[in-house]
Amino acid sequence: MKVLLLGGTGEARRLADLLVAQDIDVVSSLAGRTTNARLPVGEVRQGGFGGVEGLMDRLQDVDALVDATHPFAATMTEHAAEAAQRTGTPLLVLRRPGWSATSGQWVDSADVAAQLLPQAGTRAFLTIGRQGLDAFAHTGLWTLARCVDPPEMLPTWCTLLLARGPFTLEGELALLREYRIDVLVTKDSGGAMTSAKLEAARQLGVPVVVIRRPPLPPGVQAVESVDQVVEWLQARR
Repeated sequence: MKVLLLGGTGEARRLADLLVAQDIDVVSSLAGRTTNARLPVGEVRQGGFGGVEGLMDRLQDVDALVDATHPFAATMTEHAAEAAQRTGTPLLVLRRPGWSATSGQWVDSADVAAQLLPQAGTRAFLTIGRQGLDAFAHTGLWTLARCVDPPEMLPTWCTLLLARGPFTLEGELALLREYRIDVLVTKDSGGAMTSAKLEAARQLGVPVVVIRRPPLPPGVQAVESVDQVVEWLQARR
């Protein structure tokens, strides 16, 4: 059995570990946008496919496609759904549970979040990654933006903090206090590696604006755990 695993997340790395241990031929595909990325075990390819047609070509010798990309990698997931449908390749999407219980104001995009900020505080902390930062360039607020890698064009309107999780509650409390943050903007990424900021904001009474996940393409099957993916693949061996 040969599996193409669209990765780049901690869940994808754990899944690759399990599949290799079970002698399943897995190829992990990474977008290549993150420098010094943690590579999974097994065969790894980096870079895009060249759109849906390129991915369809890659699926010709694949028995199953697993999309374990970031919950906000909407374009890749759309391409995976279309390519799988057109080639008849079984597809399963792995998405970690989101932060549905998080209090705060939920919005559908970075643009809407940016419109809220002038009324929400004066010192903003953005934890949305490097993509989408431009939406906040004209809020007029002092802004701290934390990213794993710097944007291609370094912003001059904010203070850039480069850091990779996991983050601790103590560290997030110290950061919010040091920079006197009074509003946090984040994405509903889910996962334990970056959830400490939410608890830190709750303890300090800092309001939170959460950007919702993009919806999955219609008809796509999704699960929330690595074990569920393994069970799905084992049923197809």
